[in-house]
Amino acid sequence: MDRTELASFLKTRRAAIRPGDAGLPEGPRRRTPGLRRQEVAQLAGISVEYYIRLEQARGPKPSKQVLGALARALMLDRDQRAHLFLLADELPESESSREIPPTIRNLLDGLRDYPAYAIDACYDMLAWNASADRLMGYLSHLEPEQRNLLRTNFLGRYASQLLADPQSLAFLQDCVADLRASLARSPKDVKLRALVDELLRGSPEFGVMWADHRVAVRRVQRKSVVHHEFGPMEWDCQVLEVPGTALRLVMYVPQPDSPTSAAFARLLERAPVTLEAPVRRP
Repeated sequence: MDRTELASFLKTRRAAIRPGDAGLPEGPRRRTPGLRRQEVAQLAGISVEYYIRLEQARGPKPSKQVLGALARALMLDRDQRAHLFLLADELPESESSREIPPTIRNLLDGLRDYPAYAIDACYDMLAWNASADRLMGYLSHLEPEQRNLLRTNFLGRYASQLLADPQSLAFLQDCVADLRASLARSPKDVKLRALVDELLRGSPEFGVMWADHRVAVRRVQRKSVVHHEFGPMEWDCQVLEVPGTALRLVMYVPQPDSPTSAAFARLLERAPVTLEAPVRRP
């Protein structure tokens, strides 16, 4: 914990807030800009003495609850909040919210030529575009409990079929390694931990992969998708992190002027066809 940097950061952020912005009276006798120490302590619900010690770089390490309260009292934005947690030698609180920013939804809708979807750290598929639904054929028909890719692939009715396929198996091994990396970044994430525990109880195959302790973050992968009408398609699968969140955008990009690009263009021109199929290699 960097007490000196933490103290300086608290002081400068406190000085940058006008009392009126925090719902406090301005008052005619303020000798310093920004909020008083007592006001920050009051807004954060902590003692004045404790907050003064933090600003004097001699306080104990604050808990995550205290850091969250200080972030709200000092009206920190997402980046400033993360910085506050890191100064206190704490991992920022998990932001594995199911809320998709409007810009991400607009981006998904605008990617007509590229199948794309958004997932969180738990591999819950939270949103997708029409192109992804056309390629896979079943996304819009999934029930909410079917939208977790790991739960479906390891515990669903097609689990044995998918685990017997070498390509699916390799994909799932990468997912488990990525899940372990996510849990290391957010070890107190209740949702992540609950998912790991559920998969350990229900899937011996997951248990074997988890016990391997492999760690890897998904970035770019080559994917093969066999379409029921247009046959095999080869995609470069790009995984992009959404800064400040636990969300990732997954895009399927074909090589220019490739058979996949041509086949997918023909697919988009066809009327949608409902297809019941297992969730595989997303």
